[in-house]
Amino acid sequence: MTRVSLSFDNGPDAEGTALVLDTLARHDIRTTFFLVASRLREPACLRIARQAQAEGHWIGNHSLTHTLPLGCDPRPDAPEIEIGEAQRLIGDLAHRDRLFRPFGDGGHIDCRLLSAAARDYLLDGGYSCVLWNVVPRDWEDPAAWVELGLAQCAAKDWSLVVLHDVESAAMRDLDRFIRKLRESECEFVQEFPPACVPIRRGILVHDLRSMVTE
Repeated sequence: MTRVSLSFDNGPDAEGTALVLDTLARHDIRTTFFLVASRLREPACLRIARQAQAEGHWIGNHSLTHTLPLGCDPRPDAPEIEIGEAQRLIGDLAHRDRLFRPFGDGGHIDCRLLSAAARDYLLDGGYSCVLWNVVPRDWEDPAAWVELGLAQCAAKDWSLVVLHDVESAAMRDLDRFIRKLRESECEFVQEFPPACVPIRRGILVHDLRSMVTE
């Protein structure tokens, strides 16, 4: 049986995250939400993030502002701002493994993903860097992402899917995506495929050279 781990980026969003949480609850699925932490300054977004944690979902860090991939950010203090300040805002919502997902600017995994300083910040801070291997591009076409996602999942033994809980129009089809995967006898799990976690609790476990701008 193939495995599927769902994850959601760019929230929290009062409307979009609520829709996703309702759908996941109906299917009894636990996932991970990687938050753009600046959104937590809005009370409604903070409330829905707390609801997600209370319902058993893991909360991770997807940077403070989601503006530039860290490998392209010229600011010398970018890791402290985009990773550290974000983690402080997430606070007690954060998963114990200090989950961080870098901004891939369209789902790309290449040398723009991290700077050498950002890599070292993750290692020194005991973070776990969580990537992905299925990107249905729900932000581009709210109507067609389900079929693309199903095809990508069918090609893998263990899929870590990136969706976006700020895309309410696209997430109306989350129920159909889940049902189709269940029909294909996929098992939903909350854990991540090991190949998608190159840094685990501050320890480098996979080669990152192709993902780092030195």
